[in-house]
Amino acid sequence: MTTRTRHPLRRAALVATTALAAVALLAGCAGGAASQASAGSDEPKEGGDLTFLIDSLGATWIPNSSSISSYQGHVWGHLTDKLIYVDGDGELSPWVAESWEQNDAATEFTIHLKDGVTFSDGTPVDAAAVVANIDIWAKGAPDKGIARIGLFPSANYVGAEAVDDATVKVTFSKATLSFIPTLAYHGSILISPESLALPAEEQADLSNDIGSGPFVVESWKEGDSVVLTKREDYDWGPEALEHHGPAYLDTITYKIVAEPTLRTGSIQSGQADVAYNASPQELDALKDGGFEVAVPRYLGFVNGYALNTTAAPFGEEAVRQAFTHGIDRDEILSTVYTEDWFAAESFVQSNVPEATDHTDAFAYDPDLAEQLLDDAGWVEGADGVREKDGQQLALTLYPNPYLATSKAIDELVAQQLAEIGFTVDIEAYDVVTYGEKVINNKTLQATEVTRSFVDIGTIPGVLTASNPGDEDWFKVGTSDETLNDLAAQLASATDRESREPVFEQLQQYVLEKGYFAPITQIVQRVYVQSPEVKDVTYNGLAYANYFTAWLDR
Repeated sequence: MTTRTRHPLRRAALVATTALAAVALLAGCAGGAASQASAGSDEPKEGGDLTFLIDSLGATWIPNSSSISSYQGHVWGHLTDKLIYVDGDGELSPWVAESWEQNDAATEFTIHLKDGVTFSDGTPVDAAAVVANIDIWAKGAPDKGIARIGLFPSANYVGAEAVDDATVKVTFSKATLSFIPTLAYHGSILISPESLALPAEEQADLSNDIGSGPFVVESWKEGDSVVLTKREDYDWGPEALEHHGPAYLDTITYKIVAEPTLRTGSIQSGQADVAYNASPQELDALKDGGFEVAVPRYLGFVNGYALNTTAAPFGEEAVRQAFTHGIDRDEILSTVYTEDWFAAESFVQSNVPEATDHTDAFAYDPDLAEQLLDDAGWVEGADGVREKDGQQLALTLYPNPYLATSKAIDELVAQQLAEIGFTVDIEAYDVVTYGEKVINNKTLQATEVTRSFVDIGTIPGVLTASNPGDEDWFKVGTSDETLNDLAAQLASATDRESREPVFEQLQQYVLEKGYFAPITQIVQRVYVQSPEVKDVTYNGLAYANYFTAWLDR
């Protein structure tokens, strides 16, 4: 059975945006003011230097770790290719993989590679190179301190082999429908085997990481910037983007500017072309100012709280249910966001092909929340905070620094939960400290979390602890037989039709148990752009792709 999907180019419609007050100009950044834009052209123009202002470029460039970052992922998306492309509707189409097949049991996959693809050092992207990449995605290199790619279906991975120079066969011990879609995930980037063989400390030097993408590293300065230059010999972009040959742009400069108003001010003043992670409160004014705003949603989990069942008070199902029914999501949408954001309907985004609406399972209902707490023995004290067995109904929230609106959301949630008897503290950290104190901390009561994915078959590895390396978001281990059974059915399905009703049950079960409290559908990557920037595309992970982009100036 051949699994191959094509689709026409869907140019992401950009909404015009911008300017509040101009702020200080950013020295050293390229670009022209919107007021100086040319009369406009429908035909792409060759050349030009695009400047992209970003709030961080992370702490490491080790590919397996940094490629899944909301920051470094932008750079990797232009230095490297993937085997398969995914659009915002979850449709897959060829890229470096020209075609692919799977057996009926979904345990064996054969990938046919496009001819003539090379890494920027001139070596071929052949079957041996692809095998080396798949192996490290699946297993990492623990002896070198390199982790496997998160969400790669590693549990049942047997191995990959080069059948010939252009054909790769990949085998799993059990059905793994998620394998082919995961080849489009932003962690599945093709890196030269020579780079992969380097120790972690050398892979952390971006100049050592050789990809096959449309751009190469011209220079980079840690904590400051990365400058990319186009490859003149590139001619194997995703079929879906309908662009042959090299990129139009000459260079892309990613420049760190920590202050969001300075990023948007630099776009307004014409000293840069793209500002990342603008505040939602700025967007309407930016649109009115004639700039462009894009708020693509990625395929994946909504923004919400994963509740730790091993940390009081969330060991009690009634408390988890009260927590989720005590959150007024409409107030969050109207206060924190604009009309570009949508209410959550499940714990996954509504653009995930198999998503269904389970709003009733977590709808705002403070009366129900209070009744649940009353029935569970949580009694309101003189200060309005509920108590039980000498303990207050208390928790701490940790705003996610990868999401600009997170602190504002947590502050609103704290106020809303106080109405039903919780007391909530908020501890906010920067990206580095958050990574040290919050990420992978199994003692926290609640973690504001979201995650992109390409296929629902990877979800069991996030929600459960059935296999080594599973993330076990709710810390239930293997104690919840129903959860583990549904997850196992989802992971072992051999066709997409049979797993849809299983996923329907899994969504309802997780939400009814109060394991996950959805907040809103996620727009984690917000782009403000000069109207001179044309034909930007956005993939299913909501990354802006400038391979087809050009500057009208």
